[in-house]
Amino acid sequence: MALLFISDLDRITSWREHLEREIPDLDLRLLPDIGNPEDIEYALVWQPPAGLLKTLPNLKVIFSIGAGIDHLASDPELPLQIPVIRMVDPALTSGMTEYVVMNVLNHHKGMRVYQQQQGKKEWIPHIPPAAWDRRVGIMGMGVLGSDAAEKLSYLGFDVSGWSRSKRERPGIKTFAGKDQLPAFLKNTEILVCLLPLTEETADILNRDLFNQLPKGASVINAARGRHMVEEDLVAALDSGQLSEATLDVYRHEPLDQDHIFWNHPKITVTPHAASFTQPVSGSRIIAEGIKRHKKGEKLLNSVDMKRGY
Repeated sequence: MALLFISDLDRITSWREHLEREIPDLDLRLLPDIGNPEDIEYALVWQPPAGLLKTLPNLKVIFSIGAGIDHLASDPELPLQIPVIRMVDPALTSGMTEYVVMNVLNHHKGMRVYQQQQGKKEWIPHIPPAAWDRRVGIMGMGVLGSDAAEKLSYLGFDVSGWSRSKRERPGIKTFAGKDQLPAFLKNTEILVCLLPLTEETADILNRDLFNQLPKGASVINAARGRHMVEEDLVAALDSGQLSEATLDVYRHEPLDQDHIFWNHPKITVTPHAASFTQPVSGSRIIAEGIKRHKKGEKLLNSVDMKRGY
């Protein structure tokens, strides 16, 4: 059984070790020397070259290394008859929740302001509201968004969530659909985007949305760069409609050296590093998926490519 692996080759040693431990008879293939394409039955990929997966005649399942599958949906030649499985990895979820909670707390406590004051040797305390008086809104209430919402709620924040369809979550106020988006935004002081990238959600973080937030609200985007209209974000920050933004994803990565985000005083940049699938746990998930497929059992976390998640 051959599995094609396409991802960051700096991590291939760790992935190979754990995949071979979980799947002893594994025949792991790497670009560009994949051998006979007819041997490959499974693919574990991140941003595969467009059209490549179509050339594998015996491919049975495509596993995404990440939670998102837009890197596959953007391939116009993706073989749609083959199941696509998104990664639901406890380590990936935990890492994203850590990133979201850390940055919500940074925004809540005004850490960016303190960092700027330190550079000027200014001793000016600022008193934030209590956590239960701080309204945090999470866009995207799937596995990642729901876990982050739960942990923030545990810390005492007033948390609400918005998604395309209704999602009930204990202790979380939930909103759904375009009709309920204005009500969600009206009551959100710290906005976190964890949406899947689809045709409906592309460019959703735009001037109209920012203007529906309370003046002085802040934004954290750890989903996809194409969710954000970058010039609208800069305009909202410069006008004072938004107080700050923390960004982990961008329309073009890596971020251009001359991009305005690097030096903007109200923007914190991280290099698409919010969370990663860990080879040790990810390999177990891939092995289980292959076993289920071979037994003819239902595959877990299968993607509806028409919906994009």
